[in-house]
Amino acid sequence: MQLLLEHSSALRNSKCISPEILLQLISDTHKIKVHPVVQATPLVNSAGLCIGTSQSALWLPLDMLLEDAMDGSQVNATSAIEIITGLVKSLQAIHITSWHAIFLGLWMAALRLVQRERDPIEGPVPRLDTRLSMLLSITTLVVADLVEEEESVAVDEFEYGLEIKHRISGKRRMDLIFSLQNLHEYQSLLTPPQSVISAANQAASKAMMFISGINVGTAYFDSISTMDMPIDCSGTLHHLIVESCIARNLLDSSAYLWPGYVNGHINQLPHNVPTEVPGWSSFLKGASLTPAMINALVSTPASSFAEIEKVFEIACKGSNDERIAGATILCGASLIRGWNIQEHTVYFITRLLSPPVLADYSENESHLISYAPMLNVLLVGIAPVDCVQIFSLHGLVPELAGSLMTICQVFGSCVPNISWTLTTGEEISAHAVFSNAFALLLKLWRFNHPPVEYGVGDVPPVGSQLTPEYLLLVRNSHLISSENSLKDPNRRRLARVACSSSSKPIFVDSFPKLKVWYRQHLACIASPLTGLVNGTPVHHTVDALLNMMFRKINRGNQSVANVASGSSNSSRLGSEEGYLRPKLPAWDILEAVPFVADAALTACAHGRLSPRELCTGLKDLADYLPATLATIVSYFSAEVTRGVWKSVFMNGTDWPSPAANLSSVEEQIKKILAATGVDVPSLAAGVSSPAALPLPLAAFVSLTITYKLDKASQRFLDLAGPALETLAAGCPWPCMPIVASLWTQKAKRWSDFLVFSASRTVFLHSNDAVVQLLRSCFSATLGLNTSCCISSNGGIGALLGHGFGSHFNGGISPVAPGILYLRVYRSIRDVMFLREEIVSLLMQTVEDIVCLKPKKSKYGHASFAAALTEVKVAASLGASVVFLTGGLGLVQSLFKETLPSWFMSIHRSEKEGNRGGILPMLRGYALAYLAALCGAFIWGIDSSLSAASKRRPKILGCHMEFLASALDGKISVGCDPATWHAYVSGFLSLMVRCTPTWILELNVELLTRLCKGLRQWNENELALALLGVGGHGTMGSAAEMIIETEF
Repeated sequence: MQLLLEHSSALRNSKCISPEILLQLISDTHKIKVHPVVQATPLVNSAGLCIGTSQSALWLPLDMLLEDAMDGSQVNATSAIEIITGLVKSLQAIHITSWHAIFLGLWMAALRLVQRERDPIEGPVPRLDTRLSMLLSITTLVVADLVEEEESVAVDEFEYGLEIKHRISGKRRMDLIFSLQNLHEYQSLLTPPQSVISAANQAASKAMMFISGINVGTAYFDSISTMDMPIDCSGTLHHLIVESCIARNLLDSSAYLWPGYVNGHINQLPHNVPTEVPGWSSFLKGASLTPAMINALVSTPASSFAEIEKVFEIACKGSNDERIAGATILCGASLIRGWNIQEHTVYFITRLLSPPVLADYSENESHLISYAPMLNVLLVGIAPVDCVQIFSLHGLVPELAGSLMTICQVFGSCVPNISWTLTTGEEISAHAVFSNAFALLLKLWRFNHPPVEYGVGDVPPVGSQLTPEYLLLVRNSHLISSENSLKDPNRRRLARVACSSSSKPIFVDSFPKLKVWYRQHLACIASPLTGLVNGTPVHHTVDALLNMMFRKINRGNQSVANVASGSSNSSRLGSEEGYLRPKLPAWDILEAVPFVADAALTACAHGRLSPRELCTGLKDLADYLPATLATIVSYFSAEVTRGVWKSVFMNGTDWPSPAANLSSVEEQIKKILAATGVDVPSLAAGVSSPAALPLPLAAFVSLTITYKLDKASQRFLDLAGPALETLAAGCPWPCMPIVASLWTQKAKRWSDFLVFSASRTVFLHSNDAVVQLLRSCFSATLGLNTSCCISSNGGIGALLGHGFGSHFNGGISPVAPGILYLRVYRSIRDVMFLREEIVSLLMQTVEDIVCLKPKKSKYGHASFAAALTEVKVAASLGASVVFLTGGLGLVQSLFKETLPSWFMSIHRSEKEGNRGGILPMLRGYALAYLAALCGAFIWGIDSSLSAASKRRPKILGCHMEFLASALDGKISVGCDPATWHAYVSGFLSLMVRCTPTWILELNVELLTRLCKGLRQWNENELALALLGVGGHGTMGSAAEMIIETEF
């Protein structure tokens, strides 16, 4: 090009363009005027929990995503690492900010997540352990993957694909270091919760010893408390974050030398320290697994990969007792608090759930039978809610599901005539192993949700894809990723786990017994129960189970089964045989359970069984095979939604009564919802007569109340609890408050959780309440509501609050609207109505920013830049809601239907006349920002192999066709011309500056039409930039435009 400029006579003689102008156009120094909507937004004032609507509030999508991941009602089939990484890249690109700023924003969002629930409420929900894992494991892995991504590209470019041993340090690594150094300035966020003070102090003392020149190993920390140190070693979450980064080679020990990282030096070590105590150091040196050693390793997290790997090898190759010990250690503190090696711990546990066939194994039965004691320890160890959520965060739910299906298939087919004795003396059977595996498997998808969620018109519900088939499909995709040798570090980790269990794809057809049960489960949801034929094996099993459940009932000459079923054709069992528990495989029992539950419920409805006898019989069935609780849940859920059962009075005689605290629950619900402006339906109407519940719901809640709140029952209550909540929430008001009242009497320490669950139900019965809740979210975030009970300053603190519960401020306090919405939206059955509502709320918020904010200003007016910043915050909130609530489907509908419809409609506002052109312009910018963020969150900003990004060209192409047609005059636009101009120029500017990959996927002819429309508005530079990003296909059009416009 330089030679052309110097020697081309045609160019020198051109009347359209001179060599100097062309040189300026092609040089790096030529800068296109930056559109206001794509101005860089530096990160400021990020530390506070209640930060107001400064530019730092633009990072609220991170806070919302992290908080959303804490909802234990549903696990995710996609790794949180992958989701957060994509969001971080999108925010960094859209805000045009440095990696230092985005890393600092990510760390602070994760710290706010921990500080938000320092003392979380008790209940079957993820607690502080999951939040700490998000901060110290998941967030660190996200940062590590981003750093590795840049440095691996640099290596490939430098070495032309040759493998080298040393990485090239990139800019992201340096920005990470700067962000961690800056993090030390925000002490209010770094105060460790009570449960991790010891770990933080140990991290600080480790650094202090390093800078003091004292070299000690991990054995020293196994034998000493930080209280014994001769100097104060008070640590913070900053020390734990740095240790997590060092463990993953993001930093080295030079971080200990940062100014202010530690206080003082140590001159000498404390005396009288034991030379050898049971712990990880002595274990690594070869100490045997004595009971004292096992206890020490269970209660203390491993600090290195070598330590946890040795445990895994023992669990794989050791004796039966060593296998049990290894499994117990892996499911101990290393899983919950081993943040530096957590990804390896969950990987090893998943591998152990699919143990290899030993070389000398020659039995006809599955090799898994010989691993039964170890498998049971693993299944019980990872059953708590926090553990399941940790597996979900690491993206191992699909692999976990595949392993559990295999275990269920094997042990569910076994006759329970063999048992195993654990080292604790506990005896387990095939039924116990199956029940533990089956209960855990069912937590991995929304099996317990009402049948209406399986389809609402033409709109599939969010989350209905989370089925066994879908989980296996995701698991199999990890195998394909392995074959393609993807460069994504997270994909490589998941592929390694998938290949370790089975290198071949697996499908539901691989598990015939599970498939039969699953089909019966779906059939039970779809239609009333039918298909029991006299004389069949299933019929005999039904009789046997009914006799076992109601053996103590005396009804004269009738058999127990006849009493329950009301049939004279039921087979008559001998009295002694009826008292014995049938020795049947678990799958055979599960097949009969729906018919058993139907017979028992029918008998109770017709007075042949009392409520107490019904609940006692169901509890006996669940005690016999705990996995039957899942099928009972399935049957009761389906029957309640059919509405064919009469309601029963919870009068305290036949059924338990909620009267003792129902009014108290109502008052607490009103307090929780005080910040939303939503009216709570009164419960006082039921005072004159006892509260009532549909019979299946009354039976179910009465059954769950019979369980003890101990560790053995907890894993099954964790399965039944969400099902009960979903079931009660789907029934008319006030069913859920009644259930909450009954359970509060049972478990007073769960009262805050139960009342909060009941308060969420208010939004499930009214779309208007959901819209009001979202309006409260926008108002709180922008500080537009002076009557807000949470905060009038706006920002992330006002949106998500600081936790809640009766331990705050001496009683139940209002819950931040953002928390309420994040805990409600998964139960909204048709989220598509939110498309128009989000756009409408965003437009109303923009109007409030322009018209209301200046009244609060000291000078009586607000600058355009300040108003635009707040508009971006509002759009970020709207995009976050769309992204989290509806995913790809909602975003697709937004681009193809909602936005075109809005622009073609006429919108009037009484306030527009007093504000000139600023309000219509800001509306256009808000919609441009909303669209760009929604697309970036769902599709990503670059080329990737995700299913969503593959649909990007089609959806975006449809939207660009609408824009081009409107610019061509083929479509009439009804909105304000200034709004339309601001949207088109703003959205295209964002694409040019932030997501150029999107433009490369568009049709050249379409880009040319867009540029012609922009030139009609004299947006020549933007039009040229659009063509410049369009690739080789648009070079001709760009050259023509340069000549025609005489740049």
